[in-house]
Amino acid sequence: QVQLAESGGGLVQAGDSLRLSCAASGSSFNAAWFRQVPGKEREFVARIDRSGGTRYYADSVSGRFIISRDNAKNMVFLQMNSLKPEDTAVYFCAGALFALTRTPGDYRYWGQGTQVTVSS
Repeated sequence: QVQLAESGGGLVQAGDSLRLSCAASGSSFNAAWFRQVPGKEREFVARIDRSGGTRYYADSVSGRFIISRDNAKNMVFLQMNSLKPEDTAVYFCAGALFALTRTPGDYRYWGQGTQVTVSS
């Protein structure tokens, strides 16, 4: 079992930065960040393997966002730089015990979500 809890969201202006945190407990897991806007499908943002050695990003955030983890602290992070209004969404931390994937349905464990709003 894995339990996840996100924090760090807020209201910022375009060009600002935010760092989202995901506090985890339980089994070792592969982690990912997703985001969702009302009326749209949940969208893949970034993923990282259980050791932190492999990272992958959606094209829309590559070069701006950085996913990382600190296994000693049982934490996963998403550093978001150069934020744009189109980044506005609820951001979710997710965990899977097996292969890494971009598909929300393949992740068994989810946090409650944290709102990120970027104004122009």
